[in-house]
Amino acid sequence: MKQTIFLLAVLVITGVVQGKVDLVTLPKRDMVQLTIYNSADMTLVRESRDLTLKQGKNKLQFSWANTLIDPTSLEMLPKANADKIDIADLTYPPRVRNLGLWNIKSGVSGKVPVEITYLTSGLSWRAFYMGTLTEDEKTMRLQGYVRVTNNSGEDYENAQTRLIVGKVHILDRIADLARREYPYGRPGEVIREKYDKARKRAEEAKKIIRFGRDFRPVLLARAPKEVKKEGLSEYFLYTIEGTETIPTGWSKRLLSFDVDEVPVVNLYKYEEERYGPSVVRFLSFKNDKEHKLGETPIPGGMLKVYRGVDDKGHLSYTGQSSFKYIPVDENVELNLGAVGNVVVEPTLMDYSTANYRFDRRGNISGWDKIRKFKIEVKNTREIGVKVEIQRNFNTPYWKLEKSGDFDEFEKVDLDTVKFTLILEPRSAKKFEYILTTYQGVRREETSR
Repeated sequence: MKQTIFLLAVLVITGVVQGKVDLVTLPKRDMVQLTIYNSADMTLVRESRDLTLKQGKNKLQFSWANTLIDPTSLEMLPKANADKIDIADLTYPPRVRNLGLWNIKSGVSGKVPVEITYLTSGLSWRAFYMGTLTEDEKTMRLQGYVRVTNNSGEDYENAQTRLIVGKVHILDRIADLARREYPYGRPGEVIREKYDKARKRAEEAKKIIRFGRDFRPVLLARAPKEVKKEGLSEYFLYTIEGTETIPTGWSKRLLSFDVDEVPVVNLYKYEEERYGPSVVRFLSFKNDKEHKLGETPIPGGMLKVYRGVDDKGHLSYTGQSSFKYIPVDENVELNLGAVGNVVVEPTLMDYSTANYRFDRRGNISGWDKIRKFKIEVKNTREIGVKVEIQRNFNTPYWKLEKSGDFDEFEKVDLDTVKFTLILEPRSAKKFEYILTTYQGVRREETSR
């Protein structure tokens, strides 16, 4: 098993390490907790270990070689006999890289439980989702996952994992701090002021993502792990049930939630200026209790949508879409891409001009453009569909005469209208409209 962090307990007779050095076998972590904050490439690590101390002065050596640990963020606190153990300071020997020495005065001898905390880089997570539509496409099973990736250089065994949604602003990147040759400056340099500033910065960063100091044992569940969520001001904390071993260089996929029969709306849109000549399919739902969601925000990610095709569980791929963070009680509309089984065919049937106006010199100063369009809509699917057709006129000076087989008509804004059609399975509809647009002085005449 790879282990890049090691601890040594050294009996110290004077202020300088001299004489016999007693090596102590690295105590196994009793517990480790990872709080991963994606937006800043920052993770707070909290380790619980039992250290063997001798009564009197001790030195505890800590190495972070081959890891992305920020040494300026290191902190250790005793979890027992706190009144008898004084962790005086943490020093960094000159011209020695990746090494720190804790000076400890202990009034007890034997094993002492301590908590070591630090910030590291290289741990990240991302959310992704799978949606499975029923055959009638009225409801969807929505499954959420998170993938945790460890490129920190350190293995974390049986780690409780917590994920943060939200943004944090820090002055220095943890990865840059971890890669510095010396934690606070060049060897021999007066560094007390830098030390104090760096410690303050590290503490401020920790405060953002530290929620309580107690370790609590968590049992592994046989069922899919539950992700517990808590609101924390502008951040949101997801705690994954149980523990996971995440070696460096590995990724782990963890189930976040699984909700069945989420009501959804399927909608097909046609707008040539925005989507081109194809019809685009959209899927929408709301993050609220009515849709069996709404307890927590949903982190942004990629949703892949499938459709059940028989009672044997076979699926057909429908499409995919990425989305941003969805707050509670907010709608989300996902673009699943262009389709070929719903078709909209607009045809210009006639074009003419009329109502010419002339200025004093006999030049044309105004006229009307008259265009007649036929729109044919085809649904080749085995289920009914709803189609929205948006038409843009590029001018606020227009008049529309419409006729034919459509269900709803709406003026969207000054130069846009929308037709809505409900089509039965394997059916078609047609409608027409005559668009008159006013040019030149005709605009002033029609607007009076």
